[in-house]
Amino acid sequence: MNVTGHTRRPASIRDVATAAGVSYQTVSRVINGHPSVKHTTRERVLAAIDELGFRRNATALALASGRTRAVTVLTANTTHYGYASILQGIEEAARAASYAVGIGVLESADEAAVAAEVQRAADASGGLIVIAYDPAGVAALGAVPAGLPVVGVVETPATPPDGDRPWVWTDDREAAYEATRHLLSLGHETVHYVAIPSSTRRTSARTTGWRQALKEAGAPEPRPVQGSWGPAGGHAAGLRLARDPAVTAVLCGNDDLALGVLRALHEAGRSVPGEVSVAGFDDAPHSAYLTPSLTTVRLDFTGLGRSAFALLHAVVEESAQIAPHPVSVPELVVRESAGPPPAPLPAPPAPPAPLPGGPAPGTRA
Repeated sequence: MNVTGHTRRPASIRDVATAAGVSYQTVSRVINGHPSVKHTTRERVLAAIDELGFRRNATALALASGRTRAVTVLTANTTHYGYASILQGIEEAARAASYAVGIGVLESADEAAVAAEVQRAADASGGLIVIAYDPAGVAALGAVPAGLPVVGVVETPATPPDGDRPWVWTDDREAAYEATRHLLSLGHETVHYVAIPSSTRRTSARTTGWRQALKEAGAPEPRPVQGSWGPAGGHAAGLRLARDPAVTAVLCGNDDLALGVLRALHEAGRSVPGEVSVAGFDDAPHSAYLTPSLTTVRLDFTGLGRSAFALLHAVVEESAQIAPHPVSVPELVVRESAGPPPAPLPAPPAPPAPLPGGPAPGTRA
C-alpha cells in the first residue's frame, strides 16, 4: 500500500515498455521468446519486468499473439451431469493453455433471446464453444456470426458433417446399440426404452442405436416412452412400464431417468434385476452406489470438453495438428441392475384322466 492509502495496481505490459524504452509489441515478443529481439533489448525488458514485478497473464499473451486468449461457453444447462462434465473438461484444458473461460446461459430457445446471448459472447471477443444438446443450444450454434471461431458440442450427427463444421460428439448410437445387445444377450425377449429429449430431430442417436439392435436380433420393437432429463420423468415412465408384466428389460436415456425407473419399480413391487433389468446411460457418479448398482454406458464427457477446447484452439491458431471431429468412445459398464429374465411360471398340472368305465373326475357316481 502506498502513502496515499491506495493499493498499488499491478504493472501492465505498457508500464514495462515505458520503463524499458521500447514498444509494448517488443515486450510481447520478449515474453513469448521471439528470436527477432536483440540481446541487449531483451535484457533491458527483462530487467524492467523484474523491477516492476510484472506478471505474465492472459492479457499479455493476447497482446503477444494478436488474439484474445478467452473462450465463452454457451449452454442451456450447467447442472445436469453431461453438461457440467463438459464444462469441467473445457475449463481444465483452457486453464492449461492460459485461456480465460466465461459462461453464457441460454435461458430459452426464443430467437431474440438466443441472438442476444450470442451477441454478448461475440462482444467478449475470443472463441466460442456451444453445447448444442437442446433446442436453445442448436439455435445458438446456428446464430454464431461468420468469422467468429466456434466449436459445437453436438448430438451424434446422422452423417459426418462437412469439414467447415468443427463439431465434437460422443458416439451415442453405438453406445445404445451395445447396451441393448447386452440386455438381449441375457435372454430378454425385447428391451423397452425411456428416451431423453432430442435436440434436433424426433429420433435421437440413442433411439436409433436401440432400434438397430432390436432389429438385428429380430426382437419386437416397443414404442419408446418419452421421458425428460431428470428422475421425475423416469419415475413417471417407470410407473407406466411397471403395470405391464411383459416388461422385463428397460434401457434409459440417462442415469437420472434410470434412478426414477428403479424407484417406480420398487414402489410397484417388481424386483430389480429379479423381475426387471434396468440399464442407464452416461455412468454418472451415483450410478455405482445405487441399490442395485446400475449397469450403464460410460461416456467421457470431461474428455469431450477437453477435445472441444483443443479443436477450438486449433481453429484459433490455424493449426492442422488435431482431427477435425474428435469422437469419445463409449464403454459398457456391467453392474448389478441387469440379469436374466424371470423364469416362466410352470404350467398347471393337467387333470387326471378318467378311469376306464368309471365316472369322470369331479362327478358323482
